[in-house]
Amino acid sequence: MKILVIGETCDDIFIYGEVSRLNPEAPVPIIIPKYQIVNKGMAENVANNLKSLGSHVDLICNQSLIKKIRYVDDSYNYILLRIDEGDICDRIDLNNLPNDDYSAVVVGDYNKGFLSEDDIKFISKKYSCPTFLDTKKELGDWVRDINYIKINNSEYQRNKDVIDSHLLNKTIITRGKVGCDFNGKNFPTKEVEVKDVAGAGDTFLAGLVFNYVETNSIEESIKFANKCSTQVVQKRGVGIVNINELYGTE
Repeated sequence: MKILVIGETCDDIFIYGEVSRLNPEAPVPIIIPKYQIVNKGMAENVANNLKSLGSHVDLICNQSLIKKIRYVDDSYNYILLRIDEGDICDRIDLNNLPNDDYSAVVVGDYNKGFLSEDDIKFISKKYSCPTFLDTKKELGDWVRDINYIKINNSEYQRNKDVIDSHLLNKTIITRGKVGCDFNGKNFPTKEVEVKDVAGAGDTFLAGLVFNYVETNSIEESIKFANKCSTQVVQKRGVGIVNINELYGTE
């Protein structure tokens, strides 16, 4: 399968350190950095998960660097502070969109300026294959031609009226440890020890798209996506799904 991913990318940086005392000047912990791990995040995390599952992926993303820097207590894997840098990027040039025949198009819109509502509407009309959207924007008529929308529960609450009125049959709502909801039905996940939820939504989206292209069944794809995200939340940082572990062959 060949999949096009369009959206913002960032560096997800985790700085792990030792925390043994509080700052005498203010009631905040003092962290002594020991090591750091850097992963590609947001739309590029979706693309990397799709590649790990076996897809050929083309990625169109911002050229400027966005950083999400997290300072983490290494003993408890507890995030003490997050610093975002370069949070706004230049808008996409729609003239650079490829005309290749894709199995699916994924739009990862993290509302950093790369994609406007009109851009996403244009993309959904340009390609005849299924289109999937993960967006931080307020939903409206501009998503009419998108096939499936993936949002989390807090985003659903902000868009509840418009979703319940005419988008319920295309909106997949992820809800953490209780799984996700689609069209009035809950799809539960296996209970596991959660180490880090960073990037889990990107992995879910990648699994959803990958399986949908194979099966053309959104319900089966949701179940598969749940398995993918359940795997990565058991790992530190922004994890990439391992297809061998997924099928129990490793």
